[in-house]
Amino acid sequence: MRRDVNGVTKSRFEMFSNSDEAVINKKLPKELLLRIFSFLDVVTLCRCAQVSRAWNVLALDGSNWQRIDLFDFQRDIEGRVVENISKRCGGFLRKLSLRGCLGVGDNALRTFAQNCRNIEVLNLNGCTKTTDATCTSLSKFCSKLRHLDLASCTSITNMSLKALSEGCPLLEQLNISWCDQVTKDGIQALVRGCGGLKALFLKGCTQLEDEALKYIGAHCPELVTLNLQTCLQITDEGLITICRGCHKLQSLCASGCSNITDAILNALGQNCPRLRILEVARCSQLTDVGFTTLARNCHELEKMDLEECVQTHLPNIKVHAYFAPVTPPPSVGGSRQRFCRCCIIL
Repeated sequence: MRRDVNGVTKSRFEMFSNSDEAVINKKLPKELLLRIFSFLDVVTLCRCAQVSRAWNVLALDGSNWQRIDLFDFQRDIEGRVVENISKRCGGFLRKLSLRGCLGVGDNALRTFAQNCRNIEVLNLNGCTKTTDATCTSLSKFCSKLRHLDLASCTSITNMSLKALSEGCPLLEQLNISWCDQVTKDGIQALVRGCGGLKALFLKGCTQLEDEALKYIGAHCPELVTLNLQTCLQITDEGLITICRGCHKLQSLCASGCSNITDAILNALGQNCPRLRILEVARCSQLTDVGFTTLARNCHELEKMDLEECVQTHLPNIKVHAYFAPVTPPPSVGGSRQRFCRCCIIL
């Protein structure tokens, strides 16, 4: 049989398109078909919608569109597409990624916020047309929002953080990396209304000072992940406040914060026993003394980035004993696998 570009035989395609009384539609109840469709990705759902009228209704049912990732179509996505999706999905949509969709702006996102009020995870990373107006819309309509990624949305200011604080009290994860207009005033407003934050990414927010970290330490006891890479004005004073107020901290990136010293390593060792990941590349004032204290107290450490820490030699520390995971035993029987388990899964 001749096949079309999607690998579907012509006669089989015609069977579905010519009649909604196809065998599969007769044998299976619509509820079961709808359940099957719920496991399909965006592309497959769109293809199914072209098979027949019955499948069009099922494939485009809002319950099938609870999680949407449009990254693969970023060059083609315009505002009207987001508006149409929001109208189609409505309250069903829980997770949407528009990462890299440069054509999406505030107007489309306002319509989205109005229609999709149950959204919990929203990724706008690289949506450079996004401004404070979008965060105002999210604050007004999306009170269930938990994860928000605004990385590289460089028009974002303190007004956005204030709006999120007022309307999104459930926020747990926020990424405003490279939003370099944000200052301590925005951080202060954010943490006062979003005290349940667990992950905060502030990479490249170069205007932030120690005062901003003091607000985080005072209001975010649940914080687990903090990224301060290249926040050049940060010193020991601010980070020590984080250590004392955020005892659940597991991951800290302070790479490029060249003002910090061993005082930070001591504070982490004394206050953050759950620490797993520490990145302090280019922090040249750190020495062996500080890392010795850290290693003795933070027994769950798994990863450290010490690139260009020129004063650190660790001559008396058995680094592998502290940080390296257990080496897996060689496979029994047969030749050794070429790929690790993660590579096989992916």
